[in-house]
Amino acid sequence: MEDGNLMINVIYEDNHLLVVEKPINIPVQADDSNDKDLLSMLKEYIKDKYNKPGNVYLGLVHRLDRPVGGIMVFAKTSKAAGRLSVEIKNNTVNKTYYAVVCGKAKDKDHLEDYLLKDSKTNITKVDKNGKLAILDYELVDYKDGYSLVKINLKTGRSHQIRVQFSSRNLPLYGDQRYNKNAKPGEQIALFSKELSFVHPTTKEELSFKISLPKKYPWILFNVD
Repeated sequence: MEDGNLMINVIYEDNHLLVVEKPINIPVQADDSNDKDLLSMLKEYIKDKYNKPGNVYLGLVHRLDRPVGGIMVFAKTSKAAGRLSVEIKNNTVNKTYYAVVCGKAKDKDHLEDYLLKDSKTNITKVDKNGKLAILDYELVDYKDGYSLVKINLKTGRSHQIRVQFSSRNLPLYGDQRYNKNAKPGEQIALFSKELSFVHPTTKEELSFKISLPKKYPWILFNVD
């Protein structure tokens, strides 16, 4: 689909679901910036494609930070939204991210922290009074002082991947918020590459993969 000059890659669609690739630097839903948001664009897409009158329902069941791109699933019915939300709560939706971090990561690791978000500053930090955050990762490649890591996210805390890695002196490349050495204009190297879940109606196991961005620092590594 095309929204102005912006192309949105629709990966899968049926009567219940819409799976798309979120472009980088587009908010998932309306925020204080008043920039066009993905949810509104997709509602317009559905309205135009199916000539629907009135308001279009599209359920937001998970999020990606504004600077992060990659796969997202939206629910086209409230029943699908409810069932997907239960899957997410039960950790049966598998979300695989790739990130480029500064420094040499371990071959594999299991990270557990308690994360607390300050809603006023939109900053998350490791704090024993926070919520449990869990992820597993493995090292895919290391080159020029950067590690490409594959991350299996177990919980969905705000800024979780960014904070858990930065707290271990492995900040994400280009992370303007949690990497003190990030240069102005650099784009955060975090991408939602794979997503799998059980279809809320047919109960079929669905699995989707997309290619990593074709730009620096991703192109340092020979991974599609």
